[in-house]
Amino acid sequence: MVKLTLDHIAVLGETLAEAIAHVEGALGLPMSSGGAHPRFGTHNQLVGLDPDLYIEAIAIDPSASAPPDARWFGLDGFEGEARLDKWVCAVPDIEAAIAALPMAGRAVSLSRGKLSWTMAVPEDGLLPFDGLFPALIQWHSTVPPGRSLPASGAALTELTVTHPDAAALSDLLAPYLDAPQVRFVEGPTNLAATIRHADTEIILA
Repeated sequence: MVKLTLDHIAVLGETLAEAIAHVEGALGLPMSSGGAHPRFGTHNQLVGLDPDLYIEAIAIDPSASAPPDARWFGLDGFEGEARLDKWVCAVPDIEAAIAALPMAGRAVSLSRGKLSWTMAVPEDGLLPFDGLFPALIQWHSTVPPGRSLPASGAALTELTVTHPDAAALSDLLAPYLDAPQVRFVEGPTNLAATIRHADTEIILA
């Protein structure tokens, strides 16, 4: 079965400190509970969102060895201010998902502490549709971060994926995507999340 559900959104930065500052400055919430990804030479921090979602701040880890191939999320070529740049969908069977959507990449298995997962990563690290095709993940852990992170009181109400070929991306994903928060809009490439916190609506982009 191929079914894509929204798992988390990712803010990229040239440094992790910049990515964290972007999230914390927008939401007024502290990030924590991160770690390193030696396979791709990156590190992150997280903050939980309702319902069972989270935000990841991620960047190249300057203390890590260079990976043998391209880093995920296109981080090798990331430049500029920290920004919301990627969205990640969970799938129940990563091999079936890649068979249905081969442009998602190849399966790469990873683990850290109690967490284990398999991610679809393109050979060059670059996701289609200028990076706005969702990264695909299959969690092997019983309780993934979206359900284990402390409640922050913030909720994701909408994720707007804007791209010149938004209709084509929407049509490609339509048979599989089960994520009512996601909407596709035609326009210049951009990703924006509407988050409600303390009766305030915040746009994280």
